[in-house]
Amino acid sequence: MNKAILMGRLTRDPEIRYSSGDEPTAIARYTLAVDRRYKRQGDDQTADFINCVVFGRGAEFAENYLHQGTKIVASGRIQTGSYTNKDGHKVYTTEVVIEEQEFAESKAAQNGNTQNGSSTRNEPRQAPASDPGDGFMDIPDAIEEELPFN
Repeated sequence: MNKAILMGRLTRDPEIRYSSGDEPTAIARYTLAVDRRYKRQGDDQTADFINCVVFGRGAEFAENYLHQGTKIVASGRIQTGSYTNKDGHKVYTTEVVIEEQEFAESKAAQNGNTQNGSSTRNEPRQAPASDPGDGFMDIPDAIEEELPFN
């Protein structure tokens, strides 16, 4: 079984490209900074930077809604490959092909992180939404406008 589940923040805005052909397909690439659970003695690195690629509608979602600093949960499969660069050296690659992705925090929490310096945006901090306890989560405003069941 080849299954990877990641939770982290985008290190930069997704890079979007479209395939050529009769029906172009969106392809998004981004890197997730995933915190390590434990710090090894003598190791200053506290996160791993995982390269991700997503195709089709998932890539369009990334293009429209994901940006640097956004915390997401993503699942997919690990894919390895290799190529020979222009200098004749063989380069090995590893990336996660994302099959599912979703927000890992509310818009209010994300705005709170903006105020704490995790992003360069200058947005006013919003008060956290009250939890009515009905078991439903709030949908971010940007997504709510495009839902088919509004």
